[in-house]
Amino acid sequence: MKKSFIIVLFLSLGFVACKNEKKAESQDTVTAAEDVKKESINVEAGTYVANLDSSVLNWKGSKPTGTHNGTVAIKDGSFTIADGTITGGTFNFDMGTITVLDIPADDDMNGKLTGHLKSGDFFDVENNPTATFVITNVDQSEGVAITGDLTVKGITKSITFPAKVAATDAGVVMKGAPFMIDRTKFGIEYKSKSIFDDLKDKFIDDEFEVSFEVNASK
Repeated sequence: MKKSFIIVLFLSLGFVACKNEKKAESQDTVTAAEDVKKESINVEAGTYVANLDSSVLNWKGSKPTGTHNGTVAIKDGSFTIADGTITGGTFNFDMGTITVLDIPADDDMNGKLTGHLKSGDFFDVENNPTATFVITNVDQSEGVAITGDLTVKGITKSITFPAKVAATDAGVVMKGAPFMIDRTKFGIEYKSKSIFDDLKDKFIDDEFEVSFEVNASK
């Protein structure tokens, strides 16, 4: 009995160690923890250019007292499809277009928050007017999971998120399901409780939510 207990304990410790090792190896990659169902991309092969008027990135940030949400416009972008698979793509986002939607546009607080988000405390738009996402891999084994390099404030990290791609009358729509990004990995440390230990309840959550929709045509 004692020998069996020792064997079980040894195997349990080995399992925990493997889990911790995998976690350490992936800490520089932001991955959306959401299941995706297997599907195929049934659209014509070619290069699809984003329609800037109907494509948008959505964001939502939170703190103990509530949330704020808004949008960022896509400056330009395109992706390619071959044999039912996305084979690449690059998107540039105009950080100067960041908006706040949960506060009325004519409210002074809207302008203050928008200005603060553009400042050095957050996205430092004056020195970093553009954020970029470059697709590096697409996994269709269980739905569509897109991996790519996101560059914000000159810092590049790999992110992975579930997406849906489908044909439309005008071309193709690509939608990214909501996923979380840790802003501190991109040098945005303002009121982060993981950086500063004296904030009490005056902190802003490190992770913010992102989703997007890209309508594109040839």
